[in-house]
Amino acid sequence: QVQLVESGGGSVQAGGSLRLSCTASGFTYIYYSMGWFRQAPGKEREGVAAITSDGSTTYADSVKGRFTISQDNAENTLYLQMNSLKPEDTAMYYCAAEDRRLHPSWLLVHGTYNYWGQGTQVTVSS
Repeated sequence: QVQLVESGGGSVQAGGSLRLSCTASGFTYIYYSMGWFRQAPGKEREGVAAITSDGSTTYADSVKGRFTISQDNAENTLYLQMNSLKPEDTAMYYCAAEDRRLHPSWLLVHGTYNYWGQGTQVTVSS
């Protein structure tokens, strides 16, 4: 059974940084895709960043240059380093995983992922 558990959310002032973590258990596929998504109140869930088993990464335009996705395969952990945070980054952040290597055009589409964590809240104040 695949389980994804996020941590690292919190409250921070604009310009600050946070690092989110997502620990995966029961997810031992050779080819995979993992991503970070976020959802603010009243808005649709949107893709933030994603990474595949070959190390390819992709980012939403709104976070390019500020967020970095990475993974530690030995620890089965996915990270999202978020710098220069803005109030518009405030949202619930979710970790997602899929047991195949998705085409780049699908990496930030939430409907293509089968496994999801419960989310961690990020609040950025101005």
